[in-house]
Amino acid sequence: MKQLLFYILTALLLNVNTAWASPFKDGLAAYKRGDYINAVKWYRLAASQGNAEAQFNLGYMYYKGKGVPHNYAETIKWYRLAAAQGNVNAEYDLGLMYEKGIGISQNYAEAVKWYLLAAAHGDVRAQINLGHRYENGQDVAQNYADAVKWYRLAAAQGNVDAQYNLGLSYANGQGVTQDHAESFKWWRLAAAQGDVLAQYNLGVMYDEGRGTPQEYAEAVRWYRLAAAQGNVNAQFNLGLKYANGQGTAQDYAEAVRWYRLAATQGNVNAQYELGLKYANGQGVAQNYVDAVKWYRLAATQGNTHAQFNLGYLYDKGKDVAQDYAEAVKWYRLAATQGNANAQFNLGLKYINGQGLAQDFTEGFKWWRLAAAQGQAEAQFNLGVSYMKGQGVPQDYAEAVRWYRLAAAQGNAYAQNNLGLMYYSGQNVPQDYLEAAKWYRLAAMQGDSLAQFNLGYMYDKGQGVAQDSTQAVKWWRLAAVQGQMEAQFNLGVSYKIGQGVPQDYAEAVKWYRLAALQENAHAQYNLGEMYEEGKGVALDYVRAHMWFNLSAALGYEDAIKSRDVVSNKMTLQHIEKAQKMANDCQQKNFKVCD
Repeated sequence: MKQLLFYILTALLLNVNTAWASPFKDGLAAYKRGDYINAVKWYRLAASQGNAEAQFNLGYMYYKGKGVPHNYAETIKWYRLAAAQGNVNAEYDLGLMYEKGIGISQNYAEAVKWYLLAAAHGDVRAQINLGHRYENGQDVAQNYADAVKWYRLAAAQGNVDAQYNLGLSYANGQGVTQDHAESFKWWRLAAAQGDVLAQYNLGVMYDEGRGTPQEYAEAVRWYRLAAAQGNVNAQFNLGLKYANGQGTAQDYAEAVRWYRLAATQGNVNAQYELGLKYANGQGVAQNYVDAVKWYRLAATQGNTHAQFNLGYLYDKGKDVAQDYAEAVKWYRLAATQGNANAQFNLGLKYINGQGLAQDFTEGFKWWRLAAAQGQAEAQFNLGVSYMKGQGVPQDYAEAVRWYRLAAAQGNAYAQNNLGLMYYSGQNVPQDYLEAAKWYRLAAMQGDSLAQFNLGYMYDKGQGVAQDSTQAVKWWRLAAVQGQMEAQFNLGVSYKIGQGVPQDYAEAVKWYRLAALQENAHAQYNLGEMYEEGKGVALDYVRAHMWFNLSAALGYEDAIKSRDVVSNKMTLQHIEKAQKMANDCQQKNFKVCD
């Protein structure tokens, strides 16, 4: 029965509507001509006959003061009549007037009531409005499910804002089960309409392979569209893609261009990356002044990497005046935010008393914080401190613990020192195999002390099979890095022909390098080579000089040998040899022959 009555009523309305058509159309025609007075006249006639569109338009004329004096009360009266007939525009505008308190007391509950009616009648503005309200709990109880419901209705009508927000709801799992594929779907629809945030988010999803297969080229495409609209995060991410060559050919100049656009908008990460590019000369000419400028901008926004790098530039005086106090200031800012490298460097400043008063307690505090985060240099330095009892009670167990942590991260110094602990059996069982293992790991990273130590173990057959050739190999690697003990041992190897063919000239070469580093044994052996004329021309003067220098360093055999060679020399030659030795010392062993 209700269904039959509904059809009859609809038919009656359609018949009546025909009667309204003429004055309403006349009102529209007058409005289009700019004849607002006659537009109002015809709207009023149609409105008095019950035409809802005319009622709404008449209310609008009062709202704008067109053809009639501006009058909110009249606006509301006619809107209410139109809304009572289900006119969606009137319902929406009534909601707006109640929300803003225009011509009526502000009443959020009434506003929501009218928005709900308009939304139920398909008004996309009301639907998106309600979506926002339910999402944020604005004048209604927060309800993500209801927000999604209204966003979905508006999105289905192609509303880009609703499509974006529906995608966001799926991405965050608010009001719906989290579903990145659905999020991707709705963001793609919004992005296709030019929504900049949707374009950026699509870029992120392609970048990370979330909701869609990872595809850097597509990420770059969407980042570029968003970046062209000025989206700062898209500009930064596009810069990253060019810097890393992901989805596009690596191009530091392009990276710098996009970083700069984002950085000038205040993007802290772009400011840091731009500083880094200037510091490294990537995509721009190396310029520490500009590096400092961009680091400072990022650092003042709290970027810990920029704070650390700025501190480092002041620490080392790179195109800024060296200033330990400034270095400490920036290290401290980064360190208090948990930057492990800054904590280590701040600790170093306290230990060395640079830029602040020396304070071992503070220094160890910062090293310990850095070490707890896995900063290998801090772990190594704590190991050294405990091993030597510097600033802390000597504790080999603690030394081993910190060395082991640093060594496990590949710190070559810690690996060498851990090898040393096992070699000497300091708070660990003496174990040549373990010592050789750690020496080898450090030696393979180029650590000269470890190379020397490993060579020594091959020479003695400790923890490894005795192998003079291997000993020479590792000593040579250490010797070319200036390790004087290795230079001396290499000299001995060449002199006696152990692990290498006997070669006095090579022996002299390596003895000399070690001797110039004030190695007393090398100086003595070099003196012997001159005394015997092996690898060099026989020269008692130079033999005396090197014996004398060795003796001055406390090597007793050199005293005896010096006295023996003196018996073969004239007084004049002895005086010359003594002067040469003195000159060598005065010139810090830079010129000795």
